[in-house]
Amino acid sequence: MRSTRSDAGRVLIVEDEPALLRALQINLRARGYEVTVSSAGQDALVEAARRPPDAVLLDLGLPDLDGTEVIRQLRSWSAAPVIVLSGRAGSGDKIGALDAGADDYVTKPFSMEELLARLRAALRRDTHRPAGDIFTIGSCVVDLSAHTVVRNSRPEPETVHLTRTEWRMLEVLLRSAGQLVPSARLLAELWGPGAEDSTHYLRFHMARLRRKLEDDPPRPRHLLTEPGMGYRYQP
Repeated sequence: MRSTRSDAGRVLIVEDEPALLRALQINLRARGYEVTVSSAGQDALVEAARRPPDAVLLDLGLPDLDGTEVIRQLRSWSAAPVIVLSGRAGSGDKIGALDAGADDYVTKPFSMEELLARLRAALRRDTHRPAGDIFTIGSCVVDLSAHTVVRNSRPEPETVHLTRTEWRMLEVLLRSAGQLVPSARLLAELWGPGAEDSTHYLRFHMARLRRKLEDDPPRPRHLLTEPGMGYRYQP
């Protein structure tokens, strides 16, 4: 199960310059952020799927993938703010990164205080999580805080019972409303690292959730499968 986030938030730093990476870690942790790090683009995408960040600090010049490609792939399933950290000062690089989905662009060298101010501003603007804990799936109302599901049926509302695994899977989907949740992320959330080959379990539990929650399970409107990629809760 995912660890508790710090009050300030979880930040993923993607940087292959050891001295800068260490300076960023020290400064962010000193201000209460939970920090995860990666020095390569592909590893960063895996880490972001395994432990979704509240914000990403991303270098463009990575050893395996260009940072712009990392942004594009990240944007296919996450709306967490991305602040680019780059030595490339050209307008073309900035435009490319922003068009790919970056939220801000900071040119190296930069002031640590300025970067931290930009990070705080990005987190304030971030709207990638729903404001409340109440969600609707067909005639069912899901309250994540109260841990209840009630179907508005006649003659009286009916309580729907979910297993622990179904609750955990559903919560991940609901808190990423409208976004693709990759199978790798769901597997890591439910069973931890090493479960990459267990996608059949996801299909099994999704089928059960649809039977319990969707009004027409064979033709779901809210709990959707994105073939070969993952799953999505569509409000």
